[in-house]
Amino acid sequence: MTHIDKVLYTGKVHTSSGGRNGTALSDDGRLDIKLSSPGTSGAGTNPEQLFAAGWSACFIGAMGLAASKLKVTLPVDLAVDAEVDLGTTDGAYFLQARLNVFLPGLDRNVAQELIDTAHQTCPYSKATRNNINVVINLV
Repeated sequence: MTHIDKVLYTGKVHTSSGGRNGTALSDDGRLDIKLSSPGTSGAGTNPEQLFAAGWSACFIGAMGLAASKLKVTLPVDLAVDAEVDLGTTDGAYFLQARLNVFLPGLDRNVAQELIDTAHQTCPYSKATRNNINVVINLV
């Protein structure tokens, strides 16, 4: 396990009782959301959606770092569609994920190198590596 030498940021969120059917509020007030279990009629988001949003945003940042090192300009209309599945096997809950990466206009080999480099540096990718099934698709 890697030890962090210098903490750059700490996200702090208070989630109320009810968990998946409660509320979550960040200490700075920028995040103030209702939570609902996936597949229910609740008005809130769910942890899988939040994880997908965080990972896809971080992955785009990691691609930006990779692009600067490789001296490549990222397309302005790049995007990452993250899909996080919540499922069960033998009665136990698990996650699996797919990142569908759109890098329009880039040479396919260059785009793949950016994706591979980003997947090695993105903290979310590191956290999930060898822990859940992950597929990254260049679309």
